Amino acid sequence: MKRPEELRSHRWYGGGELRNFSHRARSRQLGYNPEEHLGKPVIGILNTWSDINPCHMHLRERAEQVKRGVWQAGGFPLEFPVATLSETYQKPTPMLYRNLLAMETEEILRSYPIDGAVLMGGCDKTTPALLMGAASAGLPAIFVPAGPMLRGHWRDEVLGSGTDMWKYWDDRRAGLIGDAELSELERGLARSPGHCMTMGTASTMTSAAEVLGLTLPGAASIPAVDSAHHRMAAASGARIVGMVWEDLTITQVLDKRAYEDAITTVLALGGSTNAVIHLIAMAGRSGIPVSLADFDTIARRVPVLANIRPGGDWLMEDFYYAGGLPGLLSRLTDLLHPERLTVTGRTLGENLAQARVHNDDVIRPRGNPVAAEGGVAVLHGNLAPSGAVIKHLAAEPHLLTHTGPAVVFDNYADLKKRIENPAITADSVLVLRGSGPLGGPGMPEYGMLPIPAHLLEQGVRDMVRISDARMSGTSYGACVLHVAPESHVGGPLALVRDGDLITLDVPSRTLRLEVSDAELARRRAEWTPPAPRFERGYGALYSEHITQADEGCDFGFLARAGHNPEPDAG
Repeated sequence: MKRPEELRSHRWYGGGELRNFSHRARSRQLGYNPEEHLGKPVIGILNTWSDINPCHMHLRERAEQVKRGVWQAGGFPLEFPVATLSETYQKPTPMLYRNLLAMETEEILRSYPIDGAVLMGGCDKTTPALLMGAASAGLPAIFVPAGPMLRGHWRDEVLGSGTDMWKYWDDRRAGLIGDAELSELERGLARSPGHCMTMGTASTMTSAAEVLGLTLPGAASIPAVDSAHHRMAAASGARIVGMVWEDLTITQVLDKRAYEDAITTVLALGGSTNAVIHLIAMAGRSGIPVSLADFDTIARRVPVLANIRPGGDWLMEDFYYAGGLPGLLSRLTDLLHPERLTVTGRTLGENLAQARVHNDDVIRPRGNPVAAEGGVAVLHGNLAPSGAVIKHLAAEPHLLTHTGPAVVFDNYADLKKRIENPAITADSVLVLRGSGPLGGPGMPEYGMLPIPAHLLEQGVRDMVRISDARMSGTSYGACVLHVAPESHVGGPLALVRDGDLITLDVPSRTLRLEVSDAELARRRAEWTPPAPRFERGYGALYSEHITQADEGCDFGFLARAGHNPEPDAG
């Protein structure tokens, strides 16, 4: 156990130098008496709340509950507002700014008198960003997930945010519903604070944070408005104080086994393809190599047990009452590393000792899985030399082996302008380029390319779609994503032309452009790199340092190993 004078914050507050005197005086200016903070762990609460992030609209209140737990455990809480990354509103995509929040997190934890951190997030990119920054800083840290919103409702139907938005928008384009129904859907789709209640990126990544060992057991599944969420926040505040005294850092929790278990869990959940990029980047911050090959290898032995939309039938609220993530993990213990440490100070196996499943349709038994293999497949071939991914669990089975002629769009604006081309058939392969990490910019969620209205009217609801973009974790369909290298840097996607035959073969894990090597070489010689997207500012920094999708889209200078000195606080 640490002694008070060994606390990191003691360097700011506890010495006899001029700066120490100044820090104590300024604490009095803030309204604190010395006995409130001297000799106590200072806990930084990094809060991604904002007025424009509906997923986090309750985190201002939850921060107060975290503070309550910190005070009760004998710590001293300080709240820090950090970038909010609202998936709904930030354009062109919050993915462009994930690394900015990661940098902010790391530098706040390093530059202030913080002994331990509570990280508050949940909306898609906030979870990996906060954890990437905290992993680089290396202090004791615990994650408080924002929690899923309540299930949506329309008339007598239960709605899943994102998933049913896409579904009913296509019905509107097909003429099956009108403006009145759409208006009703608009009012019933998102009913409460919290992130998407489907197994989209938010639920996938908060679940990953839990299995990594960075939350209290069961935290990721609790609905945002449930009173259990209030109690979890307070308990997390209390626990971080204990972690500081025990000197239990995030570095001790995040080892190779933790990331293997996170991949296993994401696949068993039928989780978002975005988790592939984020977990590769997060592992890189821990100095642990994780690649697309790890996902493909693990996917072949992990069944999908979570029957949650978009790949299943239920929603996160149902998942919570069925036993939540601990219940699901209790059915995977032979595929996990139960001996590893978590932020509770206990092992993963000890945390799961009392876990139970209460609904065998929501969380399936191993003998009756939603799918025999994990819901994400990794593809390679001459169209994706560095890899691509597909959430084949959410695609129509007949499209998983398909050859068809390409219809190529150079960017999203081009797609919107020409998608209603009557020459497009159900056999066509829609190709979108110019939407990767550099080309997007930021790799927006354009990958669920819309199906032309004339095909929707014929009952077509899925087509093979290929891009260097991402797609929302709430989306579905035969969408090949994250094609690497991206077209903007001269990847083979840049060389595809209308009418070229493309073969998708998920069982053999291949994606092939049926064009000869000689013809591709000729096209490459004619290809001209596009002009840079940004001339200055953060965009220019991003463009100079971003890595490709298969490498996690981190900044090279953040992902590399190396030591940064502690600041001189006195």
